[in-house]
Amino acid sequence: MSHSPMDNAGQAQAASAETSQLGKETQYVDQYDASLLFPIPRQPKRDEIGLEQLGAEAGRLPFFGQDIWNAFELSWLNAKGKPEVAVAVFRIPADSENIIESKSFKLYLNSFNQTQLSGRQELQATLEKDLSAAAGAPVIVELNDLDGATALQVVEPKGRCIDGLDIEVNHYHPEPALLKNQSDLIVEETLYSHLLRSNCPVTGQPDWATVEISYTGKKIDKAGLLAYIISFRQHNDFHEQCVERMFVDLSLRCKPEELTVVARYTRRGGLDINPWRSSNRPDLENRRFVRQ
Repeated sequence: MSHSPMDNAGQAQAASAETSQLGKETQYVDQYDASLLFPIPRQPKRDEIGLEQLGAEAGRLPFFGQDIWNAFELSWLNAKGKPEVAVAVFRIPADSENIIESKSFKLYLNSFNQTQLSGRQELQATLEKDLSAAAGAPVIVELNDLDGATALQVVEPKGRCIDGLDIEVNHYHPEPALLKNQSDLIVEETLYSHLLRSNCPVTGQPDWATVEISYTGKKIDKAGLLAYIISFRQHNDFHEQCVERMFVDLSLRCKPEELTVVARYTRRGGLDINPWRSSNRPDLENRRFVRQ
């Protein structure tokens, strides 16, 4: 079995991240510390995947998008020292300068555990300030009571699942050549798969996700699409970068009129990450699937 080497940009990112606490035994801090957040620039990976081929210009992206994070282990102390809890939703815009590495995000949120705050307004303002500074763009923060977080109930994916296709798989690193149009028939459909797996470029741990692909355009070959999704199985990239790679490859190979790619990754450390990129949707509903 052949293994392609990690790209130069990926090596540079991993090397930089390895100088921090990431991937190492870590003492968990329970007093507020914004310095725990570890931003990673988006541009090197975008240069690598050829985002400019879609007409990207300086300061302008060829898609809408956000990285939606759901946090289920957020806790702090109120003014009397009593613990409070909430489910938080963070929306980091795709046009921000940086992504935020997930372990550092978890460590940062844990640093509130023994931190005394005057109330939720102080917590929300602090989260927005720190995360916006790390991302390099305004981050939207929503805090939900556990009793009222109905918007985060588990739902079924929309569209057609393609996992039942009986295909032969030979590629475990991204292979855009697997993508093709089945016919010139113009369709509007949503296809999804639970078989997306990639790997953290810092720790090597597997990341699991359900990916939804909604498009309008020439009918995409489903067998090739499934094989392409599976081809990420030994690929080292962050969640956000995998989704952008898929968006670029599908755009270049299948040339849809409209395209949206959403990956809903399983929870780790109380956080699930849901990056989405779309040619035509300025916003997207925050939905959770069964493995989240």
